[in-house]
Amino acid sequence: MKIILTHEVSGLGAAGDVVDVKDGYARNYLIPRNFAIRWTKGGEKDVEQIRRARKIHEIQTIEQANEIKARLEGVKVRLAVRSGDAGRLFGSVTPADVASAIKASGGPEVDKRRIELGSPIKTLGAHETSVRLHPEVAAKVNIEVVAA
Repeated sequence: MKIILTHEVSGLGAAGDVVDVKDGYARNYLIPRNFAIRWTKGGEKDVEQIRRARKIHEIQTIEQANEIKARLEGVKVRLAVRSGDAGRLFGSVTPADVASAIKASGGPEVDKRRIELGSPIKTLGAHETSVRLHPEVAAKVNIEVVAA
């Protein structure tokens, strides 16, 4: 089935790409979660609109990505969360929490979908995460999780 991606899907493509996937993957996963729409001849207009919107929000060059990387790596991110006596958190730290903490610490605005935690953060202390800024550039961000 041919579909038009409306969001970036890892391993498949970026917003505005027309890709061919198996019917079940499109019907059961991509379309219900609004990651894609069905391809039609009239949908070609949507492709151009999605690509223009992506171009506005996307980091254009490697130099721009390296500049943002330097700003991110220079920011001290401190995240206050509720925790128990043994230092374990009630729940875990999500990429959205990390994105808001980066913004609150004076760093650049980062899309939560670009933050890669690796494993869930469920304890207090220092943790390292990665932020994909460009296909060739990733920034390492150190996060200090403290009790609220």
